[in-house]
Amino acid sequence: MDNSLKNKKIGLALGGGVVLGAAHIGVLRALAELGIKITHTSGTSIGALVATFFAFGKTWKEIEEIALELDWLNISRLTLSQFGLLSNEKLGKLIVDNIGDVEFSDSKIPLSMIALDISKGEKVILREGKVAEAVMASTAIPGLFTPLVKNGMYLTDGGVLENVPITPLRDDNVDVIIGVDLRAKQSYREPKNIIDILITSFDLKLSNANKLQTEHADILITPDLSEFDRRNTSQVPELIKKGYDVSLPILKKHLGY
Repeated sequence: MDNSLKNKKIGLALGGGVVLGAAHIGVLRALAELGIKITHTSGTSIGALVATFFAFGKTWKEIEEIALELDWLNISRLTLSQFGLLSNEKLGKLIVDNIGDVEFSDSKIPLSMIALDISKGEKVILREGKVAEAVMASTAIPGLFTPLVKNGMYLTDGGVLENVPITPLRDDNVDVIIGVDLRAKQSYREPKNIIDILITSFDLKLSNANKLQTEHADILITPDLSEFDRRNTSQVPELIKKGYDVSLPILKKHLGY
């Protein structure tokens, strides 16, 4: 790596994208192979899940192993709540099972997540408290998953306001921000059920906001994931490879290799 970057703070912002989030693991692989030391990380939605494992010391290979064991039914269940169709309590359990019932202060590098307080329409940056709860909040797509209710807030997926979480890293005065936008290039297919409709509607709300947010990234990685289904976990190996293949040359170019 360029010697001028050795003492710099380098932040990694991982955006949302449901199953497409497996591409983030490929980015982590590229960073590891190039010896790039990430000093801060942030995540929104599925990016919050990957950022959490990374911030608590999991290697890209260990995160890959976790991802390969997941399917849609592993991380969600039907709920009778008036606020959503599904509960993502199992996602919180996934965190606890793999890294413990940890708090943000326990992480190896600073970690932050973006959520939306749906009761006020306000962005919430999560930096303290139970990590599992924060991930559940940041991944709770409105209307699909029930919000996480805490301290009078109804916390849901923060992607509506900041899908690629650049703001927390800027607040930390990070010198170089690497953003990963999974929704920059995508296509839409005929929906098969209400889940597809809700996810597609959510994605469309994010498209314009994404462009404004990612302008503040020093390095932006935008893999073309339009060939992939956002709910099909059988594509995880291909998504990881895609993230790696796209990010490796970009990181080499911008970080002095």
